[in-house]
Amino acid sequence: MALPAVDAVGESATGITGVGTAAFIFAVAAALIMTLMMRSSSGYVARSLGRAIAERRFRRALASHSKDVLHDIILPGAYGGLVRVDHAVMTAGGILCIRALSMHGIVFGAEDDAQWVNVDGVKRRRFLNPIIQNEGRARAIRNVVSAVPVTNLVVFAGGVQFSSPPPRNVVRIEELDSFVAKHVFGPSKVDDWDGAWLELKSAVKSGDDVRKDFAAQIGFS
Repeated sequence: MALPAVDAVGESATGITGVGTAAFIFAVAAALIMTLMMRSSSGYVARSLGRAIAERRFRRALASHSKDVLHDIILPGAYGGLVRVDHAVMTAGGILCIRALSMHGIVFGAEDDAQWVNVDGVKRRRFLNPIIQNEGRARAIRNVVSAVPVTNLVVFAGGVQFSSPPPRNVVRIEELDSFVAKHVFGPSKVDDWDGAWLELKSAVKSGDDVRKDFAAQIGFS
């Protein structure tokens, strides 16, 4: 019986060999992976750029209100360990301990909620209540400078909106000027400005080892 003729490379009717099929599938998979990687990378770059812009905006806004501002400092925690303070600003009304956040979309959360929610388009994520989170940092400053009032303030950048009126110590960066104006209204609450600020600066922990210890503490918790 005569067998049907098959060409030398065993091509199928479609003209794609077995090896060719595998190569085609691999190429498609690689293209999909590259697309996902590029999207992830571009998203990361956009978020990083947004944070950098927000950080610069925070620093410029705070510098316009006081000559004494500290950024990204580490202090001994009020109950042990270490805490990281985003920004500390000396004003006539006392020290502002600021938790700075940059995000878009709508924020849902009440003053006593353990977690808040940010909805940005189809993205939804939970994050720690920044008021509660920052209170530990404010207490760390109070431990160092007990004679000066310390205010826990949370500031959002990035065009965020709130689902309901936020607590009075949560503001958008556009509202920072008016908040500070009200905060310093009336007689000064700081008797020894330079002395208090020196106390705070002297308590700041610096160096790579401190940063490593803080990172390890965060990782452990």
